[in-house]
Amino acid sequence: MPNIKAAEKWSRQSEKRTTRNKDSVTRLKTLYKKAASAGSDTPPAAVESAFDKAAGKGIIHKNKAARKKSRLAQAIARASSAPVKPTRTKTTKSTKSRAAAKKTKK
Repeated sequence: MPNIKAAEKWSRQSEKRTTRNKDSVTRLKTLYKKAASAGSDTPPAAVESAFDKAAGKGIIHKNKAARKKSRLAQAIARASSAPVKPTRTKTTKSTKSRAAAKKTKK
């Protein structure tokens, strides 16, 4: 326990700030994950704005905000330019029997 009266106040203020900042950081993480997912409804500009506001208030470091915004842009670009996977066609009995016939000939 602090000996100085002002130190007691500092600890109370620190606890308040910690809980408030923790809520903000958790919300930022959720926004980031939702925006980075493939089928997101959250516009990336809103997420970037939230990171900028948090960095301006000192909740997170400005370089962390910049890094998160950059990685978000990369994730969105990757998701939008990802090639469509071709669907597999089902093999018919005739294809299977031809493959089996080739194996038996060898």
